[in-house]
Amino acid sequence: MRKRQVVIRRSSAEAPSSRSSSTADNNSSSVSSYTVRSVRYGECQKNHAANVGGYAVDGCREFMASNGEEGTTAALTCAACGCHRNFHRREVDTEVVCDCSSPTSRIG
Repeated sequence: MRKRQVVIRRSSAEAPSSRSSSTADNNSSSVSSYTVRSVRYGECQKNHAANVGGYAVDGCREFMASNGEEGTTAALTCAACGCHRNFHRREVDTEVVCDCSSPTSRIG
């Protein structure tokens, strides 16, 4: 059985799931929000003793990219331990930013 990959493209200018806006009617408040994601790579989890049946990590605490251009294989190698970036624990910080505006309320 073959696996199929489906790509859905949206015709609007917004990126999927990165921005959303909603309005109830023209006179009510509008709410727009977007998600900010930052990725950081933590300690190295490569098992250097796997070939002898043991478990030993090198102690590299954080991924530091080598002196390579962004998008090249040199940029995916850690300058501290020499491992590929995939061996480092991935930490994703997600923040939802909301720009809320409401009409001024009248007291009285």
